[in-house]
Amino acid sequence: MLLLRSLRFFPVLCTGRSAGSALLQPSQPWHTLHAGPTLSSSASSKELLMKLRRKTGYSFVNCKKALEACDGDLKQAEAWLHKQAQKEGWSKAAKLQGRKTKEGLIGLLQEGNTTVLVEVNCETDFVSRNLKFQQLVQQVALGTMSHCQSLNDQLSTYTKGFLNSSELSELAAGPNREGSLKDQLALAIGKLGENMILRRAAWVMVPSGFYVGSYVHGVTQSPSLHNLVLGKYGALVVCQTCEQSANLKDVGRRLGQHVVGMAPLSVGSLDDEPGGETETRMLSQPYLLDPSITLGQYVQPQGVSVVDFVRFECGEVEEEEAVEAK
Repeated sequence: MLLLRSLRFFPVLCTGRSAGSALLQPSQPWHTLHAGPTLSSSASSKELLMKLRRKTGYSFVNCKKALEACDGDLKQAEAWLHKQAQKEGWSKAAKLQGRKTKEGLIGLLQEGNTTVLVEVNCETDFVSRNLKFQQLVQQVALGTMSHCQSLNDQLSTYTKGFLNSSELSELAAGPNREGSLKDQLALAIGKLGENMILRRAAWVMVPSGFYVGSYVHGVTQSPSLHNLVLGKYGALVVCQTCEQSANLKDVGRRLGQHVVGMAPLSVGSLDDEPGGETETRMLSQPYLLDPSITLGQYVQPQGVSVVDFVRFECGEVEEEEAVEAK
């Protein structure tokens, strides 16, 4: 009996307190002691978490981390997520640099008298079909469009310009986006885990009396991208016209199809004879949709004059790049 009593009081004696004080002290459950904020404690916190997840697209775990780091401030949490994603993206970009990027998309965007054509490359066709990659192409097109519209040129004739990869990367990201296009590129690399390149852009601005025909081949439809057209090939054809006819859009599209399919190197003139050295001149080439006539013979009755064009093929190697690769 004495032994049982001593064992019963042994835990109390080990605490350094008297048996009386231990018996009077109320017990405290361990789970009432915790540190730091918790998001699962209220319905409002769960709503914040869902809202941040829907708005940013980041995982629940990262959204929770962001809200905890920012004491539940939604705006600060969103900025925190983008900052962390950008850091991760730059880190991944450095690791992936040098990996071949022969896939991707051409993006076409037209607003008013300005038309832009952009190319963004990635490693695989699988990623090119991902909405996040397509949204990157959209940002590049919008950034290029904003750049063109900021030039404020007084146009007496059409103007055409090109941007290489480094010039494109430095452009502002466009409406409702912070930083430059290279920052958007880093975010996309961080999310998709592939090497990507903002390859190039071309733009055309026209005054009245001119029209830009356009065509994109291998079109990828995405309702969320509004009036951006995506594909693997793209062409812009600058036409001069005396009047805006009803079929001008259709003519412009057909001319764009010809440029994509026949890949001319210059416009040429209506006096060029078919064949021989003129095979790469647009107007003397057999018309793609009716090879029995030349493109010049198709154009003449339409009341338009072809003055210039731009052709992009996704992943094509330009002469300068080919020389550098040797």
